[in-house]
Amino acid sequence: MKRKILKITAICLAALLAALVLIVGIYVAYVAIEYDRIEDNLPLFIQNNDGRNAVQTGTQCTAVTYNVGFGAYSPEFSFFLDTGVMDDGTEVAGTHGKALSKEDVEKNVEGSLSFVQGENADFVLLQEVDEDSDRNYHVDMRSAFSLTEYAQIYAVNFHSANLLYPFHDAHGKSNSGIYTLSKFSVEQSHRRSLPLATDLSKFFDLDRCISITRLPVDGEEREFVLINLHLSAYDEGGTIRALQMDLLKHILQEEREAGNYVVAGGDFNHLLAETDFPDKQQTPSWIARFPEDGLPNGFSVCCATNAPTCRGADLPYEKGVNYTCVIDGFILSDNVTVNSVQTCDLDFAYSDHNPVKLIFTLNA
Repeated sequence: MKRKILKITAICLAALLAALVLIVGIYVAYVAIEYDRIEDNLPLFIQNNDGRNAVQTGTQCTAVTYNVGFGAYSPEFSFFLDTGVMDDGTEVAGTHGKALSKEDVEKNVEGSLSFVQGENADFVLLQEVDEDSDRNYHVDMRSAFSLTEYAQIYAVNFHSANLLYPFHDAHGKSNSGIYTLSKFSVEQSHRRSLPLATDLSKFFDLDRCISITRLPVDGEEREFVLINLHLSAYDEGGTIRALQMDLLKHILQEEREAGNYVVAGGDFNHLLAETDFPDKQQTPSWIARFPEDGLPNGFSVCCATNAPTCRGADLPYEKGVNYTCVIDGFILSDNVTVNSVQTCDLDFAYSDHNPVKLIFTLNA
């Protein structure tokens, strides 16, 4: 009798194990099948573009770049992919795969939107704008930022299958993009795919891109080229970031050879300036310095150090505790004059990033 019970127990355990293996196999197959990179050089739809004026040389323009963090990054929020080490050696790690609540996302989106509207910039470059994602409770950020005074260009740069990790707070299915807003007439815009990892991390870094938007310049054959970007962060060894920088360098070089005006802005996920903001953490492993040879001749990095642009999300935000740095800013061609640049210090109220504001002039 005892032997029979043991045999039945073993059969049940084997069946349970087989079912578990089957379920995992089906899920892995589902994620692999869902993985599909968007084609390169894809034309982007320009919405609300009628009746706009061309950009003029010799006239000040304002651009703002802001990673709005899919609406999740309240000060209380930490992200499961972020890890860090405190000054005393204590290891810390983020906990959340999705936002704290739908109400929290709505509060953050409202705050970010209020800032954008208050700045009334000529150009706005947004990153991590979700339109139908589990991770932010399906709050449509694209619609929220579709302001009628702007032409609008949306480029998908992260779309994933339903990711069940982390198990306690699954990231879910995501649809996110970079969003370019312009008060001036847009000729065309297209999407360039960025190189990505080929290991399992690709499922958390899909589908990085650059959007390249071309605007006519009044009385000029040259174009004003506005580039919105969000480079990879989670790249051990820096191989993928190096490939992405090579592509960006190539694009910039082509535009310079054509004589165009270029402003490229966004979240570079590279340290753009050396700073010493107070904190109680060691420099995290994901920090990579902007490469000295990252730019072709005739281009320069433009950023501000009056306040940090990014905070570590390996623990909830507390001023003077979290590691902070400058990774958001702009690259400008030498036919563009910088009048001023500053980090708009919102103290990370609505995102793990602070916006950066640039005032510039296209040289005649």
